[in-house]
Amino acid sequence: MTAAASVRPSLADPWPTAAAVWARARTENFTVASLLAGPRTARRLRAIYLFARLVDELGDAVPGDRAAELDRAEDELDRAFAGAPREPIFVELAAAIQSCRLPRRPFMRLIDANRRDQRQTEYETFDDLLDYCECSANPVGELVLRVFGAADAERVSWSDDVCTALQLLEHWQDVGEDARRGRIYLPREDRARFGVDEHDLLAPFTSPPLRRLLRLETERAAGLLASGRPLVASLRGRARLAVAGYVGGGRAVVAALERSGYDVLAATPRAGRGRRARATASAWRTRT
Repeated sequence: MTAAASVRPSLADPWPTAAAVWARARTENFTVASLLAGPRTARRLRAIYLFARLVDELGDAVPGDRAAELDRAEDELDRAFAGAPREPIFVELAAAIQSCRLPRRPFMRLIDANRRDQRQTEYETFDDLLDYCECSANPVGELVLRVFGAADAERVSWSDDVCTALQLLEHWQDVGEDARRGRIYLPREDRARFGVDEHDLLAPFTSPPLRRLLRLETERAAGLLASGRPLVASLRGRARLAVAGYVGGGRAVVAALERSGYDVLAATPRAGRGRRARATASAWRTRT
């Protein structure tokens, strides 16, 4: 961290508080599943989640120079690793970093994904989108496994598939919202194949071609989510229960999209608490 960086003024001061970020996302898959981890581990998972959500807000929602705000987040990350954080969310993060010996690289990948969002708003192919998810989603799964002391290479590989699937499903739920913000995650190649253009994404209803495209993309996500089966089966105790919560939440979203007939524009397909709980229990009972 340079001297100049350390005195950079905030363009979005004050940043959202930890309580505000947590309250806005208390029903999301990550936050719900983390409650299954036990109080101490839940605090560590909460710190990771708050960091990831804050960085998303700095890249997506704050007014002004978002690139500068992401630079400021990197500065605060450096301070957290040095044991001298100033922002409240990074104070929580510093404790998790120290207690779990978390590496810096996954956190930087999340920041870099949001930097990419500042210069890229569409993706040509599905493989291009997977490359984006490699930085925007997969680091969270690695960090979760590290909190549980379970981050071997095979589990991280399974986790990468699960996290990519969860990120894709979130994009498919939010097609209209993303398009109104000027971002399109449905690959251009796939849109052309199904005859879907930008007007379809901004319409008040989901056209038949868009529904067919979303069915394909949801099936792709469900295929990646299948890696959750061996991942959950490889874990024990609260780690197994928490990860089953993430996997079960993803399965419940797949089912919600299917039930809606992939109509994501009239209303966002959501999985209720009961459906998520049943899907989590099913994932927890999985065997290799």
